[in-house]
Amino acid sequence: MKNFYAVIMAGGIGSRFWPISRTAHPKQFIDILGTGKTLIQQTYDRFLKIVPAENIYVVTNDSYRSLVKEQLPALSEHQILGEPVMRNTAPCVAYACHKIGMLNPEASIVVSPADHLITDTEEFVRKINYSLEAASRMNCLITLGIKPSRPDTGYGYIQFTDQKLEGDLHKVKTFTEKPNLELARTFVQSGEFLWNAGIFVWSVASILSAFQQHLPEMNDIFKEGDNKYNTDAEQPFIQHAYYQCTNISIDYGIMEKAKNVYVLPSDFGWSDLGTWASVYQLSEKDYLGNAVIPSEKVVMYDSSNCMVNVPADKLVILQGLDDYIVVESNNTLMICQKSEEQKVKQIVADVKARFGTEYI
Repeated sequence: MKNFYAVIMAGGIGSRFWPISRTAHPKQFIDILGTGKTLIQQTYDRFLKIVPAENIYVVTNDSYRSLVKEQLPALSEHQILGEPVMRNTAPCVAYACHKIGMLNPEASIVVSPADHLITDTEEFVRKINYSLEAASRMNCLITLGIKPSRPDTGYGYIQFTDQKLEGDLHKVKTFTEKPNLELARTFVQSGEFLWNAGIFVWSVASILSAFQQHLPEMNDIFKEGDNKYNTDAEQPFIQHAYYQCTNISIDYGIMEKAKNVYVLPSDFGWSDLGTWASVYQLSEKDYLGNAVIPSEKVVMYDSSNCMVNVPADKLVILQGLDDYIVVESNNTLMICQKSEEQKVKQIVADVKARFGTEYI
């Protein structure tokens, strides 16, 4: 277990959860479901069941360092990796894996987003432990695939074959970005596709070899820092290194190209909590289908199937609304049809254009 490590990616700005999620305080640092713990705290707690506390690292934007420290006080300074600019997930993985590799060349690492929901922790722990153990023995890159419960167009899909490495580790055939509904239906009916959860497991040797092969320029950038990681020289080096990196995801840069990628079909109550509709699906609802967080001072008349998230001290009266999202936070009120919520990103862009960054 001392060779097992976890890397939590917590750099995103969560714009689809505006106005609750803001650039200064994004979704991973919010208790979006009203559970008493923020999403990053829940993610951290899950990994404590798998790896030692000192082996958990968080990669985040430099501007969120203090938020991470505040919400996860047990982390030391060197366990919080600050990115000076957003460059997608490949540089984030390269940085963390080079740093860990210099500490422990025998390391096996699980990499996971900070802001996903997992309801069956026991099953999650079982799957991750199995993957870490397999990755420590074999030269493979493992991704966790979620058995799809519906033809969802909001997720990426992984197609797998019958060829197995061992146990339930299937060879990956293709990765497909978010498909249209017709294609998503075909995928789910075929039984050959899983949702891409964005959770990866590999040995440090396997992933650095994959970087060397598929993203050699990026690998060279971070390899240059091998004698600086875990010293005072690390931070100045990273400030410089990130600006040389291309903006590319680990999926596109490595997972879609490497030949040794395997998927582990999993079912542990996963949701990427990507939209207000996904939060609505997971929230407790009253007999009219309304999900209200917090519910003390919200009074509803002739209203059904609404997702309401408002300040606890505000009295809110809603009348005659069906299938709406009502969210108030940070001096901003948004009322939006649930079926139109994909427009939130555009709304955020429009607000920024009209009023500047004050409300973003």
